[in-house]
Amino acid sequence: MHDTPAIQHQHDQVRALRWSEEGLYILDQRLLPEAIQYHLCTQASQVAEAIRTMQVRGAPAIGIAAAYGVVLAARQCWQDHGNQWKQFIKTEIECLAHSRPTAVNLFWALNRMAELIEVLEEDPVARLLKEAKAIHLEDIAANRKMGALGAQTIGTVQGVLTHCNTGSLATGGYGTALGVIRSLKQQGNFTQDEIQVYATETRPWLQGARLTLWELEQDRIPATLIADSAAAFLMQQGRIQWVIVGADRIAANGDVANKIGTYSLAVSARQHGLGFMVVAPTSTIDRNLPQGGLIPIEEREDKELLPEYYRRSDSLAKAWNPVFDITPAELITALVTERGVIPKPDPASLKKLLQDV
Repeated sequence: MHDTPAIQHQHDQVRALRWSEEGLYILDQRLLPEAIQYHLCTQASQVAEAIRTMQVRGAPAIGIAAAYGVVLAARQCWQDHGNQWKQFIKTEIECLAHSRPTAVNLFWALNRMAELIEVLEEDPVARLLKEAKAIHLEDIAANRKMGALGAQTIGTVQGVLTHCNTGSLATGGYGTALGVIRSLKQQGNFTQDEIQVYATETRPWLQGARLTLWELEQDRIPATLIADSAAAFLMQQGRIQWVIVGADRIAANGDVANKIGTYSLAVSARQHGLGFMVVAPTSTIDRNLPQGGLIPIEEREDKELLPEYYRRSDSLAKAWNPVFDITPAELITALVTERGVIPKPDPASLKKLLQDV
């Protein structure tokens, strides 16, 4: 466990992951905003546990953490087994792969590291660390590109709504959907000075209430929190023109898996004639899955939802706790990636986007 000084109120200074010679420091997002506490991971199994227990979350951040986890695994396997390290690292990579089932960035990053492992022979740590850092830096660059593209697509706007947390905490830095909001604010695209960024609380982990508002506060961007169930009424009141969300996996036809509640926001946005924007790097697109119904949806424990009273063994009350839902492509106004913007995504447009990737 490691405590770091409070993060300063400077633009985009939040970082969920920090590498040092000791290992990977992971900001424990379960404790925010009350406490800023980093945990040091020196083993791949610790990174897997941090992912599984929601210390780190957000599809791009999970992928980056997993890449650093491979570095830790290689360091341990080389130290313990020398030239036989490849025989033992596979188990460590499998452990990382099983930490969360839905976010495809996890498997994308692990596959990228595994492909590099195939061509390495001697001490692999330095080369694998270089690759993990490259994944990290590429994500930040992609986020800044998507922020600019998304803001350009939206143009001048009175108000926007975002769901869950899609900022620096969920990525390598800057953010996907929250990166677009940062760019809108920087470029002066909001028509008024008053609060025009709305965030859902995002039950049951309250990523919007705890994390998104905290990030925006670090950047001195005012925001208004709403209950998840207030979103449709907010739209009806005419206070927003766009809903901006991230993605954990995008199928080849443009269907999107994202935080539970995203689908209902897309339906409500369509009902009220609002724009619905999905912002995600191309690493989130799973070209091997033809449609969203095939995306595995993680379900978590009852206790995350059920009050203590109903957790007794003889209680008849249960909870259904899916973490994600599927938004059909036809409800998406624009898909923003670092390679460009796709209006109304479909199989053909995604295939064209992924050419040469």
